[in-house]
Amino acid sequence: MKWHTYIIYSKSIDKFYIGYTQNLSLRLARHNSGWGKFSSRGIPWELVYFEEYEDKSSAIKRETAIKRKKSRKYIEELVSKAGGRPEIREVSSAPLLKPCR
Repeated sequence: MKWHTYIIYSKSIDKFYIGYTQNLSLRLARHNSGWGKFSSRGIPWELVYFEEYEDKSSAIKRETAIKRKKSRKYIEELVSKAGGRPEIREVSSAPLLKPCR
């Protein structure tokens, strides 16, 4: 099973969250069920970007690289290039996103 680095967006708090997982659907469901202190504040979360990796280590490295940028502009550019638009994208349309890399 592949690993993913992902970005989700909450319109209600206007924040992005970056993480990694092996199961995008389950992870998004957990965020939207209030699992985790930060996640519970931003429900509903929308998947706006993801990349696929063969191993966990690569997914973690990419997550760390994105977080180290500490730049909302950088994240918005990634999302935009992938076709994600946080202001209009619905959770139900998230599978239309293509993995980027």
